Amino acid sequence: MPSPDKLLSSMNLRQWQRDCLEHAIEHYRTRRHYLCLATPGAGKTVLATEVANHMVKAGMVDYVLCFSPSVVVALDFRDALECRLNARFDGQIGARGWSMTYQAMLTISPQLWKIIEEYRVLVIFDEIHHCAGSEMSNANAWGATILQRIRCQASYTLSLTGTPWRSDQLPIVLSQYSNEDLQIRCDYTYGMLSAIDDGVCRLPQITVVDNDCIKWISDQGSSKVFTSIEQLLSHSSYSYHQLIEHPSIVEGLLELAQQKLFQLRKVNPRAGGLIVASSVSHAEYIRDYLQSKTEQPVVLVTYQESESASLITQFKNNDTPWIVSVGMISEGTNIPRLQVCCHLTRIKTELHYRQILGRVLRRESSQDLKGYLFTLAEPTLIAYAKRIAEDLPEARVVHKQKQLIEPVLLDESPQGQGFGESIDSYNPDSTPLGDLMVNSLTSTRQTSLQSGYYQNLRLYGRYRSEVISLRQSYLN
Repeated sequence: MPSPDKLLSSMNLRQWQRDCLEHAIEHYRTRRHYLCLATPGAGKTVLATEVANHMVKAGMVDYVLCFSPSVVVALDFRDALECRLNARFDGQIGARGWSMTYQAMLTISPQLWKIIEEYRVLVIFDEIHHCAGSEMSNANAWGATILQRIRCQASYTLSLTGTPWRSDQLPIVLSQYSNEDLQIRCDYTYGMLSAIDDGVCRLPQITVVDNDCIKWISDQGSSKVFTSIEQLLSHSSYSYHQLIEHPSIVEGLLELAQQKLFQLRKVNPRAGGLIVASSVSHAEYIRDYLQSKTEQPVVLVTYQESESASLITQFKNNDTPWIVSVGMISEGTNIPRLQVCCHLTRIKTELHYRQILGRVLRRESSQDLKGYLFTLAEPTLIAYAKRIAEDLPEARVVHKQKQLIEPVLLDESPQGQGFGESIDSYNPDSTPLGDLMVNSLTSTRQTSLQSGYYQNLRLYGRYRSEVISLRQSYLN
């Protein structure tokens, strides 16, 4: 087998990509499955493309398959592979391989499975944590297909992830776990701290927004005043999902994010912002508000639209300021010009939180040193922010029998219907700073609350924001 050094000399790779490529090729001399953990935005697509290129040119494989969690990411992989290997990856006759989504895996023709069985095939899995199962009893649909059709049939597999654990704590397919503490064993790890120090990723700046005078009125007419969102959620029946759809809260958070993006676009006119909304009607409200404030078009992409992939690609290549998403752009999507993001989704898992943050960490130039995430001061979200530097937070895995559970809708307030849908559509599972900075600001806009459960909550106080920098994580 030729040494990768001959190929490395002509590549323009980051150092971690060179090291991982060498390690993977050496690994494949004796083993078939390889797992790479690299922080979101570090360049996993480029790494996978180079591994595939080396293995094809070295005569190790005849065909390359690539599976990704979304159409947009699958198209990015296809383009990268076609460019690097100078061959088609559309799965047609004469192609060198095929790039598709995990969803497509469930309807693949028998002919493709025969290719894996009869030829030397490298299979790439992007964001492998979507696929669960150490055995059929604890596997999800995608994991079961991998166990049945790929684990023993493929010549080699390359699994990639930026968040190597699952919210349901099931094992990730094709992964090894230690017997002592049940933590995942990655063959190569490139964490966020290393990526920032190397100038590969932006330094995350996470702003949590609070209010110091919140009046809640119960259905019986009694009222209480709270000095923080944490107090409100702990001592009233008002829920987080109601909070993120409250017009005054939404607009207060958006105003902060818009100020930051406006500031960034003075330096870089192409800097963009992403709002992750909780439902389609919620997203439409956010779009309309931003358009009224900025007098510029705002792109809306949701799971309901057939043209979402095209809209995301157009946004990636133009200079439109804002894109609002429901069930899209949560992970893997490569839009380097995104530098500001608002977390307004009901999904509060740490995995999803980190994937959203990852959308603003991809470096585009030597000037864009920081990525900005705005969230409400909800306790679990604050906890995630304070340990964002950890690569494997509580990464234990629980091996349990898979259960079929009917979806349960969140309770809707008897006072009204809010923005509509009751659950999110998609839940798959550096400059050093000194002391923590705390800023205060007064809401400049009086919002007339809509009917429904918004009438149960009034904000009389100031919005205040606390910036949690990753540099603080070094000290804790």
